[in-house]
Amino acid sequence: MAQLFEVHPQNPQPRLLAQAADILAKGGLVAVPTDSSYAVVARLDDRSAAEALRRLRGLDERHNLTLLCRDLAEISTFARVDNSQYRLLKLATPGPWTFILEATKEVPRRVSHPSRKTIGIRVPQNTVLLSLIEQVGSPLLSTTLIPEGETEALNEAEEIAERYKYDLEAVIDGGPCPADFTTVIDLTSGQPEVLRRGLGDPQKLGLE
Repeated sequence: MAQLFEVHPQNPQPRLLAQAADILAKGGLVAVPTDSSYAVVARLDDRSAAEALRRLRGLDERHNLTLLCRDLAEISTFARVDNSQYRLLKLATPGPWTFILEATKEVPRRVSHPSRKTIGIRVPQNTVLLSLIEQVGSPLLSTTLIPEGETEALNEAEEIAERYKYDLEAVIDGGPCPADFTTVIDLTSGQPEVLRRGLGDPQKLGLE
């Protein structure tokens, strides 16, 4: 049965986040608020949790999962970033953007794209989520919480806890999230390519 942790959106209780981090350390899946919609997260280094993450969403191995990082410096550990890409990332982060980048060897092969060896990377602008990542001590593997066969993300913590009570170990209720997705930009082909429009405005990055 999924536990529901109600935390303050600006000053989340460390005790509750520590409990959520312990659940992740034991291989559990946790639904979390972000600066776009809710996402479901797992430990990056947990093979079975990553597989459970894909099963929950009905995703195959070709779907890019996303690493949620604490800051720009952490990105360079998990993705190869050149000077022009770095400038774009610096302009955009933190915020509702997901960047597709070439994965480094620090990223387990099972979570990167099998043929392109890419990974989604983002730095969210959400106090609760950043505090959880800090508690865990490393980036979290994530995917937007969209029910299999549907197109809209879930954004109500109590609904998520009820709907996935046997699939998730915990749901962190940090208040309402925007009912929208991140903007996804592919940085692996030389020129930035907008793959999906969401909350991030490409014009702010000089892309359109």
